Amino acid sequence: MDFTWLIDLIGPGHTQLASTLVLYSFVIAVGCYLGKLKVGGVSLGVTFVLFVGILMGHFGYVVNSEVLKFVREFGLILFIFAIGIQVGPAFFSSFKEGGMRLNGLAVLGIALNVVIVLVIHYVNDAPMEALVGIMSGAVTNTPGLAAAQQTANTPEAINIMAMGYAAAYPLGVCGIIGAMFLIKALFGIKTDREIKAIEEENEASQMKPDLISVEVTNPLINGKTVMDLCKIIQCDFVISRMMAAGSPDVIIPVSKTQLRVGDELYVAISPNDVERFEAVVGPKNDRDWENNSPVDVVSRRIAITKSEFNGVTLGSLRLHTAYKLNATRVNRGGIDLLAAPSLRLQMGDRITVVGDLNDIERLSEKLGNSVKRLNHPNIITIFVGILFGIIVGSINVGFGMKLGLAGGPLVVAILLSRFGYKFKLVTYTSTSASMMLRELGICLFLASVGISSGAGFAETVFNSTGMMWVLWGFIITFIPLVIVGCIARGVYKINFLTIMGLFSGGYTDPPALAYANGSTGSDAPAVAYSTIYPLTMFLRVVAAQGLVLAFLV
Repeated sequence: MDFTWLIDLIGPGHTQLASTLVLYSFVIAVGCYLGKLKVGGVSLGVTFVLFVGILMGHFGYVVNSEVLKFVREFGLILFIFAIGIQVGPAFFSSFKEGGMRLNGLAVLGIALNVVIVLVIHYVNDAPMEALVGIMSGAVTNTPGLAAAQQTANTPEAINIMAMGYAAAYPLGVCGIIGAMFLIKALFGIKTDREIKAIEEENEASQMKPDLISVEVTNPLINGKTVMDLCKIIQCDFVISRMMAAGSPDVIIPVSKTQLRVGDELYVAISPNDVERFEAVVGPKNDRDWENNSPVDVVSRRIAITKSEFNGVTLGSLRLHTAYKLNATRVNRGGIDLLAAPSLRLQMGDRITVVGDLNDIERLSEKLGNSVKRLNHPNIITIFVGILFGIIVGSINVGFGMKLGLAGGPLVVAILLSRFGYKFKLVTYTSTSASMMLRELGICLFLASVGISSGAGFAETVFNSTGMMWVLWGFIITFIPLVIVGCIARGVYKINFLTIMGLFSGGYTDPPALAYANGSTGSDAPAVAYSTIYPLTMFLRVVAAQGLVLAFLV
């Protein structure tokens, strides 16, 4: 039997379309499988796709240059755009007071990485294209590598960057975790004490709305309306339902409802404002509103699944006048927010409303409340964003610098996720759809980079030069983390769990975050990670591009 067709299909050196598809499928499938394997509780994830691609390239597997370039750039755009949509909502809020210090420390770490790269370049006369790849691998930042390669746009520079990235990446992951151990040892930190401390801090400062039952006892507010009470207390709260003094009937109050001594109120309010509210209105009581409310007063969650309500304020729904309902909370991405009238709603939000079941059903029909609808991908937004991302990336922003196919889509995605509702664009994407888009994009990109650079990888890396690359990568990884960690703990007394998240987010490294979460059993590292990730991701891309433009273009 003639197996020539099979050899042509899976053998090295063939560039026909079927062979290319087989090669990409094999590289991505094997790379993703190996990426799930853990060593010491840490895995490299999809980065293994790069190593499998390098191995196949080393054994003579090739892809038509034009096809490879298209797949590489398209995969990059999908990956970067999905990241921008994901981090965009938190990008601007990360600059608020609570995150300024952490973001400042993360920026210091990025600056130190760049300084070390420049020192190595001038002291050792090391090629900048290799150092940019080494830096991207040392800080485990694939988008930075992608942005640098796209900016350099020469096959030789792209391959050298990929080799530097592959050489530095493994010790980059290990270096981050090693820095955590060193900071812990230097300051004699006990993890269980840090966990207890941060749990107590979270309980004291948790902004999730409390639901409290209060009896009106202050005669000074007798006859005041709910609106008057808002002006007196000067904090956000929602009276979900109330019982007038001496009456067994539960009513849904509105802004003009008058309060009397003896009234009982069921209130959604920030924990930080509970004490102030009790001081003005009266003490808490033990009424069980959820189980003892009359059957005609119910509480339900309604999902916003109609695009026309994306970006509108909660107050514009006129819940009191049009539906005789009260909204107490808005759940967004698993987080409960107080239902303030000025809160802008987004697709996928779930509003908790209280009132008559018939009114709730009318509102539910108006807002959509169809979970199935949320599973439909918003393809228009994705490709409109990519279109304008490419246009923005092609604009010369000065000194010959362009954001390119990495920076342009990233900037546009961040802006769309925050302001897209102004242009009637729905940016909501389910978690599974977002992950699929990201993983598909990064796998196509890493496979392309690995295959194209595999031919000369062994000769370049497994020699004295390659060993120097590994050493330089470890220095770029480790020294900034130690300096930032000592400042964070020694100067600002930041909790160690937060420092672990700072290290992981500052180096945009999910494996390190997984280790931090797994070793502490707390989500505190993830909170710090998400606080600094948006700005860090953006600056990592800019830093890599800046070095390329300054030294190579």
